Amino acid sequence: MSKQMTCASFFAGVGGIDLGFEETGAFNTVYANEFDISPVTTFKENFPDVNVECKDIKEVSPSDIPDVDAILGGFPCQAFSVAGYRKGFEDEKGRGTLFFELLRIIKAKKPRVVFLENVKNLVGHDKGNTFKVIREALEDAGYCVDYKVLNAMDYGDTPQNRERIYIVGFREKEDFERFSFPDPIPLTKTIKDIIDFDSRVDEKYYYTPGKYKGDLFERLDAEMDDPNTVYQWRRVYVRKNQSNVVPTLTANMGEGGHNVPLVRVPSGIRKLTPKECFNAQGFPSDFKLPDTLTDAKLYKQAGNSVCVAVIHRIAEKIVEALQAE
Repeated sequence: MSKQMTCASFFAGVGGIDLGFEETGAFNTVYANEFDISPVTTFKENFPDVNVECKDIKEVSPSDIPDVDAILGGFPCQAFSVAGYRKGFEDEKGRGTLFFELLRIIKAKKPRVVFLENVKNLVGHDKGNTFKVIREALEDAGYCVDYKVLNAMDYGDTPQNRERIYIVGFREKEDFERFSFPDPIPLTKTIKDIIDFDSRVDEKYYYTPGKYKGDLFERLDAEMDDPNTVYQWRRVYVRKNQSNVVPTLTANMGEGGHNVPLVRVPSGIRKLTPKECFNAQGFPSDFKLPDTLTDAKLYKQAGNSVCVAVIHRIAEKIVEALQAE
């Protein structure tokens, strides 16, 4: 199999999974679906040739989707994450059951490979029952399934502490038997490769005396004594990242407050910019962030996205399995 393979992407966000697959040179996304217009705006900016539909997956008909070699999906994780209170399939917003909408499409389109991403906590949610249901549902649909929890800092040479579960399903047993997840690699990139510690950025990102209520600036100033790492404000205290990487980026960075990681730089104490958050997810420097979107929207998109480098390495292993003689 030497011809380029096609992908359909669901819960596509800004296209991080698509980017990781396309960077192999073997895959090309031809259809994408995303419910939120904000990330769709970013997706379109970076994938102008992809047919991306902005609508509820429940309204997507398999007949609307071209036949593809791979179906990709970072299905909503809030219902399974610690931040989402671990409600799983019982989530009142229905996010936990959206997997079954994706399964409906997988069953109809029967792609050769399925790739899914979710939070680490999916594995242990409800004593493992939630993941057991998901895995068995994929197997019942005719797929051989492998999965692994990988950390971006160990498997993507990306300086972010981000553990996620990656699920790969193959329709053909021979493909499955040829597949293995990538091995860990050394972390050679540092936070100084993704954060600009030298240049002054827009004033809105800085913490200054009197800018926020109470003595927040004074507390940050007293606690943030290391200019070579990243900090977080945790409601009542300052947390220093001891591994000198970016802490796990979350969607609630876009909810205001002080959720965005912080650094002490020569020009002062500031939060990471949206671009730096995308850098921490392994997005390339030429990835476009639409200037029509607010910082809040961009922070949320970065936190909701994936580590592109980890996706790329898994995708390369998938290509090896599918293209083996």
